[in-house]
Amino acid sequence: QLQLVESGGGLVQAGGSLRLSCAASGRSLDTYNMAWFRQAPGKEREFVAAVGWIVNNTYYADSVKGRFTISRDNAKNTVYLQMNSLKPEDTAEYYCAADRDGLELSSHNRFLWKYDYWGQGTQVTVSS
Repeated sequence: QLQLVESGGGLVQAGGSLRLSCAASGRSLDTYNMAWFRQAPGKEREFVAAVGWIVNNTYYADSVKGRFTISRDNAKNTVYLQMNSLKPEDTAEYYCAADRDGLELSSHNRFLWKYDYWGQGTQVTVSS
């Protein structure tokens, strides 16, 4: 059973940066597509970014493109989300997710139903 634990959240001023980490245990992440989602109070969980396991290709939500970077280090069994130029609207609980179907990353990886494992989340708060 794969377990995911997020860390790195916190309080930051607008324009600042944070790096989130998602550490996996129980199984290797080598053959999982990985993603970050976020959920603000009173809103639905939304896609942020995804990274594939075959060619390390990536997808981003339009709202974070050019500011956030997703990456993976299979040797450390960890996925990262580097967040720069943070805005108050980025405030949310951020969740790491793993897709175990073994297929190449696709546009379907923008959707919650594609993922089989979820972390418990880490809070990011951006003050104005």
